[in-house]
Amino acid sequence: MLTAAFSAAAVGISSPSGELTLNVDVDAQGRPFYSLDYKGTQVITPSLLGLTSDETDYTRGFSIASVDTVTVDRSWEPVWGEYATVRDHFKELAVNLAENPIAAGEDPAQASKQPGRTMTVRFRLFDDGLGFRYEFPVQPRNNYLTVRGENTEFNFTGDHTLYCIPGDYDTDEYLFSETTFSGLPDALNNYGRHTEAQRTGGTTIQTPMLLKTADATPLYISLHEAALAGYPAMLLDVDTEAKGMKAHLVPDRLGVSAYLQLPFATPWRTVIVSDDARDILASQLVLNLNEPCAIEDTSWIKPMKFVGVWWEMFTGNQKTWAYSDDYLAKPGVTDYTTLTPNGRHPANTENVKKYIDFASKHGIEGVLVEGWNEGWEDWASYRKNRQFLFDKPYPDFDVDELREYAKSKGVKLIMHHETAANAADYERQLDRAFQFMKDNNYDAVKTGYVGAIIPRSEHHTSQWMVDHARHVIERAADYQIMIDSHEAPRPTGLCRTYPNWLAQESARGGEFESMGGNPPSHTCILPFTRLKGGPMDYTPGLFETRMSYYNEGKTGQAGTTLARQLALYLTMPSPMQMACDLPENYERFPDAFQFIEDVPVDWSDSRYLEAEPNHYITVARRDKHSEDWYVGAITDDKARTALIDFSFLPKGEKFEATIYEDAPDADWKDNPQAYRIRTVKVDSKTKLKQPLAPGGGAAMRIVKK
Repeated sequence: MLTAAFSAAAVGISSPSGELTLNVDVDAQGRPFYSLDYKGTQVITPSLLGLTSDETDYTRGFSIASVDTVTVDRSWEPVWGEYATVRDHFKELAVNLAENPIAAGEDPAQASKQPGRTMTVRFRLFDDGLGFRYEFPVQPRNNYLTVRGENTEFNFTGDHTLYCIPGDYDTDEYLFSETTFSGLPDALNNYGRHTEAQRTGGTTIQTPMLLKTADATPLYISLHEAALAGYPAMLLDVDTEAKGMKAHLVPDRLGVSAYLQLPFATPWRTVIVSDDARDILASQLVLNLNEPCAIEDTSWIKPMKFVGVWWEMFTGNQKTWAYSDDYLAKPGVTDYTTLTPNGRHPANTENVKKYIDFASKHGIEGVLVEGWNEGWEDWASYRKNRQFLFDKPYPDFDVDELREYAKSKGVKLIMHHETAANAADYERQLDRAFQFMKDNNYDAVKTGYVGAIIPRSEHHTSQWMVDHARHVIERAADYQIMIDSHEAPRPTGLCRTYPNWLAQESARGGEFESMGGNPPSHTCILPFTRLKGGPMDYTPGLFETRMSYYNEGKTGQAGTTLARQLALYLTMPSPMQMACDLPENYERFPDAFQFIEDVPVDWSDSRYLEAEPNHYITVARRDKHSEDWYVGAITDDKARTALIDFSFLPKGEKFEATIYEDAPDADWKDNPQAYRIRTVKVDSKTKLKQPLAPGGGAAMRIVKK
C-alpha cells in the first residue's frame, strides 16, 4: 500500500460541480499515483498506477512531462435505454509521463543516448465519478508487450461494507455477499468452492462491485471498467488488512494477461461515488466512457419482449434440449433421422406454434426456441470436441413451416446459438449461421458459452474471449442481427457503441429459481453491481414459484412473490425482456399478465425514488413512446412500506395509477401468489405509502386522465 504524500508538483482537477477532486503525482521512485476526494472526504487514498509486461515496466521511473486539460459538456441520444438523452459532462486531465532515468535508477548518460518510455494516464472526472485509462503511444524501443498485470490500486479509508462475488475467470453466476474487508475471507470461504482466482493466491473478487463506507454519513462507491476491448477483464485482489484493492487481469492458461501491439489504450477503470444510493443506480458514467454508436443505420434495432421454449427444460419435468437419448449407442451420428426421438423434446413444430399463438394473442414480439438444432446429443455425451450446427434443425423442427407461421401471426422467432463454449468453432460457422438466420427471418439470437472454453488455453474473460465477443457483435451488426449473450465477458457499456448488443446474462439469473432459488435480496443488489455494465437478461415474469408444481419430486421455491416479478420489469430494465414462465401459468392469472403485456422495454426518463443496496429499490420510468409512467418497487425478505413521491408527474395534470401489489397476507415463502389490483387517482402532489410483503413488490401503470 502506497504511503507517499503529494508534492508541490502534483497536478489535479475538480469535477464540474466541484464536489469531486482528483490529485495525481509521482513518488521518489517515479511511481505514478492518484487520490480522490468527495465533498472534502477522502474516498480513495494515494493509490498506485501502471502496467507490467515482460518487455517494459510501466510502473516506475517516470516524471510528469506535461499535462493537458479540457472541459467537455455534450449530450447524446441512446438508441434505447433508461433515458432519451444522456448528458456527458466532465473535466479531463491527461497526465503525460516520460522516463526519468534518475528515478528509474539508470545511468543518465546512457539513458540520454536514446529516448525513453512514455505513457499517458487519461482521467475524466464527472460529477458522479471518475474514469481513467492508460494510453501507450508508439515507443522508441519495445512496441510489443506481453502484459502480466496492472499496478492499478484502489485504497480506502476503513473497514467498509463490500457487496461482491468471488473472483472467477469463467463464471459470474454467484449470489452476492454483504461483508466487510475484514470479513471477506470468511465470506468467500462460504461459497464452498475454490475459484480460479483464489487458487492463484490472495482474496479476489469480481467487478462490478459496490462499497458502502463505514462513516456516519456513508458514501456509496462502485468499481468497474468501461469499454473493454482487446484486453482481459479486470478482477480485484483485496488486501483485507490495508483496506485496499489492486487490479487482477484475467490471464490465459499460460499466465499471460494480454499481448499488445502499440499504440494501445486500455479499458477505463471506473469509480462512481455518491452519498445517495440512488445516484449509483442513475449513473450513466460507464456508458459515457464508451465510444459513440458505430452503426450508421440503427432503424433495424428493435427492443422487444419475448416468450420461449426455455423454462420447461429447467423445471425438472423431464423435458430435454436433446432430440434423442440414444446418442451414446451411436457416437458420431451424422443423420439424426436414424436416432429414436425421446418424446421429451419441446423444440418441436407443434409446441413452438403454441408459443407463437400465445405471443401473437398478447402482443409479445418474439419467441425464443432452445434446443432446435443438431448437436445437443454430442454435448450431452461429454465428447471431447463439442460442436453444434447452427444451420441444421432437428427432424421435428420444421424451419420453413415455422418461419411462415410466425410471419402470419406477426411474431419473430429468436434463434438460439449454444456453443458449449467452443468459441473457435462458432467463429468458423458464424457467417453461415447468420446467413441462415437472415434467410429464415430471424433477426435476434441468444448466444451461450456453457462449459470450458475452446481454445482450451482460454478463459471466459481472457483477452481472446473478449476479442471473440466483440467480433460476434460486429459481424452480427453486418447482418443486422441483435444479440443477447450468455456466459460471455461481463458488460462494460459497449452496448452504446454496438446497440445491437441488447442484453447479456453474465450473472446469476432467474434460471436459478429452479435450482434452489435466488433470495429476495439478490435482485436488490444486482442493479447496484452487475447492471452498471449494461442490461441483464434476468428472465423475469415467473408466476408459478413452487418447483413442486412442475415436478412432484422437485423441491425448492423462488425467492419472490408474483407481484414482485412484475416490478422486476422496472427495477431490472432491459431492452430485450423475457416473460419466462409457461403460457399456461400466465393464462391462470390473466389480470396480472396484463401488466407484462403493457410494460414497455424502452424509456425516455427514469427517476430512482428509493434505494438501499441489498434491501430495496423503487423506480419510476416514462415510456419512450407515450406519456405513460410505470413504477416498480421491490424489497428483500423483510416487509416494508415504500413511500412513492409522484412529483415526477407533470404539474397540474391528473393521472390514474393501476397498482399490482402483494395482498395483505402475501409472503414470498408461504403465500407468493397472493396479489390484488386496484386503481387510484394521482397527481404530482401525491405521496403514496405502498406496502410490500416479505420478498414482495409492487408495479404500477400510470396513465394520464
